[in-house]
Amino acid sequence: MVWIVVLAFVFLECAFIIGLFLPGDSLLIAAGVVLAQHGHEGRAWTLAITAAIVAVIGNQVGYLVGRYTGTRILARKDGKILNRANLRRATAFFDRWGFWSIVVARWVPWVRTLAPMIAGAARMDNRRYILANAVGAIIWVPTLMMLGFYGAGLLDAIPWLKTASTVGTIAFFVVGTGYGLYRYRQEMRRPVDEGEPPVEKGLAEGSTPRAVRGDAAC
Repeated sequence: MVWIVVLAFVFLECAFIIGLFLPGDSLLIAAGVVLAQHGHEGRAWTLAITAAIVAVIGNQVGYLVGRYTGTRILARKDGKILNRANLRRATAFFDRWGFWSIVVARWVPWVRTLAPMIAGAARMDNRRYILANAVGAIIWVPTLMMLGFYGAGLLDAIPWLKTASTVGTIAFFVVGTGYGLYRYRQEMRRPVDEGEPPVEKGLAEGSTPRAVRGDAAC
């Protein structure tokens, strides 16, 4: 069950808009805490590596979505999260940092989902994108999951506190997921903001985002 939940949530968060509203970071920590309850260090590392691979695949899907559909459907009128201001901020982040924006985006929840689509819409070189995508996933997933695993392991001397931390972490994840799905439904009910988003506007005017140019990398 832990495997199914972790892999499904990691893929959704990295590939589709709903990922903006899912507690991905807390999920990885919670998974590590749960596995620590049974002392499955090998399983924890195996899941972390598998989830990192799934994260790479998910972000590649997001890249392809952006490449073939653009970002026009992302902004919603009066949206709290899916709005033109956040899309503009994510685009500016991508344009400024290029290659490294994809790596660092793993640690910024609302950028994590938007960055692949923006990179695809901006026609970032796919080979460079895959490399940045893989580097980010390899750092992000194992770090958080094993943080939860080894952090919970430190509480072995206090069993009741270890159990309480496990229950608390799972409860936080469940509540966060429920609230996230509620917010997602609220956002998607709002009409699409028909104005031209920053990425498409820049390309239409002939300006090339820095991440697409040859000097975009480091």
